[in-house]
Amino acid sequence: MRTMHGGCACGAIRYSCTAEPIFSLNCHCRDCQRESGGGFVPVLGVGKVGFALTQGTPRHFSVTADSGRQTTRVFCGDCGSPLYGLPSSAPELVTIRAGSLDDPSPFRPTQDIYTASAQPWDYMDPALPKALKLPER
Repeated sequence: MRTMHGGCACGAIRYSCTAEPIFSLNCHCRDCQRESGGGFVPVLGVGKVGFALTQGTPRHFSVTADSGRQTTRVFCGDCGSPLYGLPSSAPELVTIRAGSLDDPSPFRPTQDIYTASAQPWDYMDPALPKALKLPER
């Protein structure tokens, strides 16, 4: 696995990740829509042990996710770029926002989740499996 690097739009926050991705998906829940300002958030799940903040101090806020559990959203306090999430339901994971990667081109979602909340104007790849909510782990 090559090391992935990412950060915010203004460059104040940087991170690196050496962990193999555990999952890659598009989340269509209302919380992700609000976070992204779009129809969904492309998410790459990785083990927390392979993830490191290398520059800056990001801001955090916690929300009750559609799953009913707390999740912490991490973003740049200067430019507002969403960076990653820390789900309380899986404290061993970091959910990287694919758009925050320096090279997001290798990201390949394997499913769409929370499709019950998807917006009618948001085109979903018909080839991807769909889940009305988050699959049980």
